Amino acid sequence: MKKIILIGTGGHSKSCIDVIEQQDKYKIIGIVDKNKTKKKKFVNYPMLGMDKDLKKIKKKCSNAFIAIGQIKNLFLRENLFKNLIFLGFDLPIIFSPYSYVSKKVKIKSGSIVMHKALINSYADVGLNCIINSRSLIEHGVKIGNHTHISTGAILNGDCKIGNNSFIGSGTIIKEGVRIGNRCIVGMGQVIKRDIKDNQIVK
Repeated sequence: MKKIILIGTGGHSKSCIDVIEQQDKYKIIGIVDKNKTKKKKFVNYPMLGMDKDLKKIKKKCSNAFIAIGQIKNLFLRENLFKNLIFLGFDLPIIFSPYSYVSKKVKIKSGSIVMHKALINSYADVGLNCIINSRSLIEHGVKIGNHTHISTGAILNGDCKIGNNSFIGSGTIIKEGVRIGNRCIVGMGQVIKRDIKDNQIVK
C-alpha cells in the first residue's frame, strides 16, 4: 500500500481515517496538526508534527490528505490544499468501498466520498471536496472546488454548487437549482430557488 499522511485531528479526521482504513489502498503513517500538541498519537497513529513541518515530512511521504471539515471556515481547506500542492504533495481521491460512484462521474484530486454516499452518472465533483456519508448526488450535478456536501444531503439532477460552499445535513436541493460560491446552507433546508454568491441560508 502507498504511504499517506493526514492533516487534522478533529472529528472529521476520525471519519476519514475509517474510510481510508476500509479502502485498504493507503497506509496512514501519521497525522499532522496546525497546533503543537503533547499527544504522541491520534486514533493510534503517531503525531508527525505541525503544518510548519510539512516540507520536512514530504521527504518521507509524498501523499497527503486534508482531514479537516468545513463549517466555520470556508477557506481553511483551500489554503491547506494550495500549500500542499506548493510543497509537491500528491492529494489522491479517497473512495469508501461502501459508496457508489458511477463510472461516468468526474472527481478531482483531494476529494473524499464517504460511506454510503451515492454519486450518479455525469456528475462532476471539484478539487478537495467532501461528499459526506449518505449524501446523494444525482445525475449531471456539478460541485465546485473546496466544497462540503454534508451527511444525508440530496442534490437533485443538474444542480450546480459553487466553490467554497457548505451544504448542511439533510438539505434537499431542487433539480436545476444553482448555489453560488462561498455559500452556507444550514441543515434540513429545502432549496427551490437559486442562491447568489456569499449567502447564508438557515
